[in-house]
Amino acid sequence: MSDAPATPATLSVPAEMPGEERLCACKDYLEKENARLKALHESGAPGRVVAQARSAIIDGLLGPLFERAVQRYRHAHGDLPVTVSLVALGGYGRAELSPLSDVDVMFLFPAKTKPELVKDLQDYLTHDILYPLWDCDLKVGHSTRNVDEVFIEARKDIQTKTALLESRRVAGSNTLYETFASAYRSYYTTEKPKDYIAARLGDQASRRAKYGDTVFLQEPDIKNGVGGLRDYQNALWMARVKFGIATMEELADQNYLGAHDVASLNAAYDFLLRVRNQLHFMVRHPTDLLDLEIQSRLAHQLGYAQHNELQRVERFMQDYYRAAQAIYRLTKLVENRLALTLDYDERGRISFREVLRAQRNLRTKRLDGFILRGQELAADRRDVFQTDPARLIRVFRHCQQLECQPDFHLAALIRESLGLITPQVIHSKDANVSFKAILSDPGSVHPSLSLMHELGVLGRFIPEFDGLTCLVQHEFYHRYTADVHTLNAIRELDRVFSEAEPITLKYRAALRETSDPTLLYLILLLHDIGKSAGIRGHAESGVRIAGPIMERLGLSPENRRLVTFVIKNHLIMARFWQKRDVDDPQTAAAFAELAEDAEKLRHLYVHTFCDARGTAASLWNSYKDTLHTALFRRTLERLNLGEAVHDRYQERKQMTQQELIARNMPGISADEIIAHYGLLPERYFIHADTDEIGLHIRMVHRLLKTIATADSVGSLRPVIDWHDDLNRSLTVVDIVTWDRAGLFYKLAGAFSVAGLSILGSKVISRADHIAIDTFYVVEPGRGVVQSTSAQQIFEQTVEAALVGNKDLYPAIVAQAQKHTGRYTLNRTEGPHTSFPPTVEVYHELSMERTIVEIQARDQIGLLYLLAKTISEHGFDITFARIGTERGIAIDTFYIENADAERPADKERLEGLRDALAGIINPATTAA
Repeated sequence: MSDAPATPATLSVPAEMPGEERLCACKDYLEKENARLKALHESGAPGRVVAQARSAIIDGLLGPLFERAVQRYRHAHGDLPVTVSLVALGGYGRAELSPLSDVDVMFLFPAKTKPELVKDLQDYLTHDILYPLWDCDLKVGHSTRNVDEVFIEARKDIQTKTALLESRRVAGSNTLYETFASAYRSYYTTEKPKDYIAARLGDQASRRAKYGDTVFLQEPDIKNGVGGLRDYQNALWMARVKFGIATMEELADQNYLGAHDVASLNAAYDFLLRVRNQLHFMVRHPTDLLDLEIQSRLAHQLGYAQHNELQRVERFMQDYYRAAQAIYRLTKLVENRLALTLDYDERGRISFREVLRAQRNLRTKRLDGFILRGQELAADRRDVFQTDPARLIRVFRHCQQLECQPDFHLAALIRESLGLITPQVIHSKDANVSFKAILSDPGSVHPSLSLMHELGVLGRFIPEFDGLTCLVQHEFYHRYTADVHTLNAIRELDRVFSEAEPITLKYRAALRETSDPTLLYLILLLHDIGKSAGIRGHAESGVRIAGPIMERLGLSPENRRLVTFVIKNHLIMARFWQKRDVDDPQTAAAFAELAEDAEKLRHLYVHTFCDARGTAASLWNSYKDTLHTALFRRTLERLNLGEAVHDRYQERKQMTQQELIARNMPGISADEIIAHYGLLPERYFIHADTDEIGLHIRMVHRLLKTIATADSVGSLRPVIDWHDDLNRSLTVVDIVTWDRAGLFYKLAGAFSVAGLSILGSKVISRADHIAIDTFYVVEPGRGVVQSTSAQQIFEQTVEAALVGNKDLYPAIVAQAQKHTGRYTLNRTEGPHTSFPPTVEVYHELSMERTIVEIQARDQIGLLYLLAKTISEHGFDITFARIGTERGIAIDTFYIENADAERPADKERLEGLRDALAGIINPATTAA
């Protein structure tokens, strides 16, 4: 098959052709040519060939339309007042259009042309060219400028300047266009090229930051993402301005890249273009996002033939990541070299060879076969690794200690020498001592491991880790591939050791209490290593895979046991505080039994923090941190005190009671305070502080006073208090009222009607049937509740539900539809993940609790429906933890029998489970 695209058919649109016939001819032309284009793509044509063919199709459309416009103008007005050129810009200018790419054009007139002189001609051009393009559903960017105006706009706006770099004539005056193009080349290569390159470098940095600063996103953007098409194009734009060149091959002639690098770059770029072309053939609206929903279809259409869908996606995405990584690595190299030249010459005209010569004059230091010049490490001899392959590990320890980077030639030599990392080196004592030293430098480990991974050394030296490279994680909360997630988690541990942020100080303090604080680096490196054998059960398989690595590294038996324990249990701490009441002493007792001792607990505590923060930036917040730290401190207290912890609880209870009596709260007697303490279960007082208990006493006092003076309806109204917890970035809402059936779901429904999200709740009832319910709520995306109208709506809705027994579900639906982005409006919509809806209802014997755990796609009124169903099945909710991650609801409830004489037997629990399953997955109940 030839790589050259077939010449498109000729569009015939004579000047006398009526407008409707012209439009039909254009649509017919595009339909036939697009069919040929798709056939070309499906035959396996390279991505760039298809993009060029698409550009040729648009040329074949615009050329005749332009000629028709000129003929019609001449027929009506005579000769053209001035010459005009139709110029392609941007991607169309460089002849790289994907099937749904924008078409950017400019009508170019000679210098000093006045708008009024060409107004009539412009009307013809717009009517005969732009209107048909819009009617054919093409997205067209257009401008009309004379040559003077082009230069004015280019000087004002870097995006305009860039788009014009790759302009080409499509139709009209060739003389006009060539005169302009020659002047423009002179302009961009001589007028402040340094400023342009600096601006482009800044644009690259900000764009990459916007797209996660990594190639390895779960849902990457082919065009603008890190390692995407834009990285490649940016490198060429800067090279064009600096050297007046237009290809990667010419850039290699300037010693910025090697021939092999150019081949890798072009192959990767072509692969990404082919993926983008396929994506555009599959969707109705232009997109460059490889979202989870489309990855499987893309892989299938691109010829990935694995029978298992997940394997097909993984293979395709691995190919994508490798291509994007090649583009990122090599274009970043070009950028770094261009940045060096900016430091040496104001006009940005100095060559890289001259920079190298200047750097050789820097002060040098020799060690272990390497030369340190400034902040770069170079090889003293080409055979530096052949004479001692262990240097392939040691070189990264040198860079870590000297705070330097390998220079371009050393980095290339490391890549070329990967084959020297044989099993003998992998088991070498010297190499493993160096690697352990890298992992023992607190605050400085991530840069070294990241560089080792980038250059291919990490996966060669720890071959078990290589299975994580480019591994897509089909879990709803993961944003990165498994290898990058691991390195991100290690970066978070660097921050724990090195940053003075309040959130990191307590984790550093916890680690400092362990026998080997830096051992956590190895644990983080190995914690997900089992995922190479599959996501399910990866903690257990990780223990098996980690064993030989720890043996090679020479870990002591004590450290091996600790590493094994944390790998096996690295998910358990987050699951505990996500699904358990951390204020319940039974939770701390159960977790203390699992953690075994304080050393393991401290490692789990810091590991969980780093693991979560390395998963996705949005996965951790102050509320979660508070829960996590509360579980840690209460479990540590339990481990330190054992059963004596109960004596500590009694002491706290007595102290808070005496303090409240001493406060002399207005209108509240000591007997009332003593009664409050006698009417509530012990667990209420364990972690409630004095201020919280005092607030509840005052609220109960107000309720009882209202009941004494109000009518029967007024006595049903609750007492409500709102106060913000800025440390946790949420609002605490306390509600005191008579206990009654369905109280929780009615309160939860009222929060939904008010547009507030519930993060958690605690429900407690006094022996005299007064309920004290505490809810932790936020405004979606905003933290503490700032809206007074939301508070008013909640209080009005609560009264309607409690006093008037109003069904809140219609109001919940109406509120959600005002904010469609907040909820999944269709139960079948949502992220494509390996996260099936589940319901578990069980007795947790160690905690003496009956627990309901639900994981499901979020939907309108989900919490209300779940809580209502629990109530209708004869259970009260005593605790709730509500969470939503990327459209997935993760809810836990503690439930008790509403009727103490009716046992919660297996049949009742199964009936509740089936009813809840019918809410989150109605298709299963219908089947």
